[in-house]
Amino acid sequence: MKPRYSHRWDVDYAEAVRIQGRLLGRLDLTTRMRRPPRRIAGADCSYDKARSLAMAAVVVLGPDGSPREQVTSIVPCDFPYIPGLLTFREGPALLAAFEQIRKPDLIIFDGQGIAHPRGLGLAAHMGVLLDVPSVGCAKSRLCGDHGPLGRAKGSTAPLLLDGREVGVLLRTRDGVKPVYVSPGQYVSVEDSARAVLDLASGYRLPEPTRLAHRAVTLLRKEAIRG
Repeated sequence: MKPRYSHRWDVDYAEAVRIQGRLLGRLDLTTRMRRPPRRIAGADCSYDKARSLAMAAVVVLGPDGSPREQVTSIVPCDFPYIPGLLTFREGPALLAAFEQIRKPDLIIFDGQGIAHPRGLGLAAHMGVLLDVPSVGCAKSRLCGDHGPLGRAKGSTAPLLLDGREVGVLLRTRDGVKPVYVSPGQYVSVEDSARAVLDLASGYRLPEPTRLAHRAVTLLRKEAIRG
């Protein structure tokens, strides 16, 4: 699987923001998926800070919900952690992993979609580059405000940024900490929340990203031992 669009990754803060601005023009939240997704990928990253390495794992579930593909990558990473520019830290490792799989119907990223100060979080940025429907499912809030949230599974509260709904706060299990869900590319707010809830089978995180997180955590431990 090759990206449709590309850009430089070895850039400074100002150029990174300019790149986000250019890619924002390719964001499309009106074109929907033509059919329910059959192959759904989850992606997550980790780091070996001592050796400046970024690691990524992608797990693809088949129509029956079982894992069909699992790939990992390790690449050099010199870009610092800067809120709002996460893709410039994780993007190269993610692309190296996605190059090893067939194109999925939907990707769920451990990060933000359009719930981002400039409207282009990790899921939106990577969704544009890969030209694949994508959803951001983050464990914490980057920006925006929301009201109270019910304690029952499936409860939602709109996440608002400058008066515009950019995602939802979603409870995936009764009484468990919620996740922040926002569209990345080719998916609406409503469909993003529905996809994450449908894939949260007994855990806080949707199954594709939960498995990707487990895979990349194991990869990091093995790399550190090695």
